[in-house]
Amino acid sequence: MRTRNAITALGLVATLAMAGYATTAAATPTATANSSADTVQTFDSDYGVTSDNGFQLPAIPIQKVKPQFRRQIVSYTSGEAEGTIIVNTRERHLYYILGNGEAMRYGIGVGKQGFSWSGTAYVAWKQEWPTWHPPKEMAVRRPEIAKYVDGGMNPGLSNPLGARAMYLYNEKGQDTLFRLHGTPEWASIGTAASSGCIRLINQDVIDLYSRVLPGHSTKVVVIQ
Repeated sequence: MRTRNAITALGLVATLAMAGYATTAAATPTATANSSADTVQTFDSDYGVTSDNGFQLPAIPIQKVKPQFRRQIVSYTSGEAEGTIIVNTRERHLYYILGNGEAMRYGIGVGKQGFSWSGTAYVAWKQEWPTWHPPKEMAVRRPEIAKYVDGGMNPGLSNPLGARAMYLYNEKGQDTLFRLHGTPEWASIGTAASSGCIRLINQDVIDLYSRVLPGHSTKVVVIQ
């Protein structure tokens, strides 16, 4: 994704070749892991064909997605404030804290081995149907995408960032190079297949995006 600033004190050590992310270095924060949380409400009907900003997202064959990776409200105990995002990469879950002991839980795809990171950040800004700018390191290994390094890949159904992207910065206001974003590859949800960023089904990232207000109040905790 777009490399904007120097890698900084979140403990990010190197820009990853696949998408410009960084390797694990920051201490792992603590949070409650609730992989067996009770489901309060499900949203299986929300994965149909979705018209959005001139694009028509195809329906997700949701019955092929494991139930634990479908969007749902679950019981969730956390010391974090309402509106906090907790990413539990071990579970392959992202929690958006709703308060009153509940959270909206989304299935996610996470970074494969060597492309992981843990730490605390905030959503500095967000974008609908973002342009994708792969880093030069990725283009070296995949020459076919070199044309996108400077000009970027236009928004669209095949864009690796999907329908939405949320950009994570550290407390000093510096880009961590990590994003929460959509993906056209719905079958990758629940796996460790990405180059470090956290990917969601497009219908899910649209829902999460609608809840997130950029700024220091939107804390993001990533647990490895």
